[in-house]
Amino acid sequence: MTADVTLEELGTRLGLAFRGDPATAVRGLATLERAGPKDLSFLANPRYRRFLAATRAGIVVLSEADADQCPAAVLISSDPYADFARAAAGFDTSRRFEPGVHPSVQIDTSARIGADCRVAAGVVVEAGARIGDGVHVGAGCVVERDVTVGDGCFLGARVTLCRGVRLGRRVQIHPGAVIGADGFGIAMSEGRWLKVPQLGSVVIGDDCEIGANTTIDRGTLDDTVLEEDVRLDNQIQIGHNVVIGAHTAMAGCAAVAGSARIGRYCLIGGGAGILGHLEIADHVTITAMSLVTHPIREAGEYSSGTPLQSNREWRRNAVRLRQLDALARKIKKLEQE
Repeated sequence: MTADVTLEELGTRLGLAFRGDPATAVRGLATLERAGPKDLSFLANPRYRRFLAATRAGIVVLSEADADQCPAAVLISSDPYADFARAAAGFDTSRRFEPGVHPSVQIDTSARIGADCRVAAGVVVEAGARIGDGVHVGAGCVVERDVTVGDGCFLGARVTLCRGVRLGRRVQIHPGAVIGADGFGIAMSEGRWLKVPQLGSVVIGDDCEIGANTTIDRGTLDDTVLEEDVRLDNQIQIGHNVVIGAHTAMAGCAAVAGSARIGRYCLIGGGAGILGHLEIADHVTITAMSLVTHPIREAGEYSSGTPLQSNREWRRNAVRLRQLDALARKIKKLEQE
């Protein structure tokens, strides 16, 4: 959005009540602390309430409870963060592009490129690939044979879609991601590893987002599947034959081993690990750096490991941990006596 937008226009667009001069106009986005008169800001987290009274923002999205403390025009929301996200989408020009095909691209004659696409420099599109309408293919991307890319997808620079991968509509993949490389399938025979052919693929549903340098392995026989609206952060590893349910989100550096099944509306914290062949129910939250070693069959929040502590305290507790078995045996003996 390059032109100014008024308080009244934003209120109408978002379906929100507002207070202040309806003609108050903004053209940018900023935090409460740094905003100026032409900026839209928001208050969702109470820890930032201390910046509200002094904000210079033109318009602030906030709750009814905070509205009286705001010196600026306000949009009143029951979910300020979500409504700010909706408003901010109109200011985001990073996904806009002029259609066209760069002269350096290599497109197989059997591939099909839809209408209104942008195919940037150095792209390779192999035989049988199908790219839908309105797709952005960033510089240096590789779209291997028989890949399908749905309408409205956005591929950042150097994304690799390996053979047979299928993307739904409006999928966003950030730079460096590799979708559909071979899963880690090996079998030991006579003292040497044999590679197990990875003959499945990867299927990604509508409206998913895949972070930078994330890798999603192809299935061994069946496909690796992400249902619709799954959101993966940067540098995540998804093993072969994993299934991730719709609307699940995973933070950076998480890893899921092969054949695990993650339910719908799950939240997986950064650096968490999930062992293979496990099943996780819907609406499960796994906190950061946790290791999931057994199935989770009920919704709720789960953690493992120990919280951060001083090194001196950690060493003392580590010594006591080594003594835990002996202490348990002593207690059991005393109970028997």
